[in-house]
Amino acid sequence: QVRLVESGGGSVQAGGSLRLSCAASGYRFRSACMGWFRQAPGKEREGIATFYTGGGSTVYADSVKGRFTISQDNGKSTIALQMRSLAPEDTARYYCAASAQPCMVDLSPTRYNYWGQGNQVTVSS
Repeated sequence: QVRLVESGGGSVQAGGSLRLSCAASGYRFRSACMGWFRQAPGKEREGIATFYTGGGSTVYADSVKGRFTISQDNGKSTIALQMRSLAPEDTARYYCAASAQPCMVDLSPTRYNYWGQGNQVTVSS
């Protein structure tokens, strides 16, 4: 059974940084499409950073490009999202997701089959 457990996030003032981590189990981590998504109240869930853990493609949403970095730790089967220069519009619940195989690196939430519980990120002005 695939399980994704997120940690991190929290509250920060504008301009600050936060980090999210996602530990995967029951999943073929080393050759997988995984990513981070977020959903603000009243808005649709959007993809912000996705990649192939076997190397190669990484895709960022324009809204976070240059500020957020997605990374992986193969030894711990975790992915992380380092967030810098946070702004109030980044406030949302952030989710880790993974795709069944075969997969395509894509920001569309519909391509992902497994989801974490979500962690809140709140940025105050």
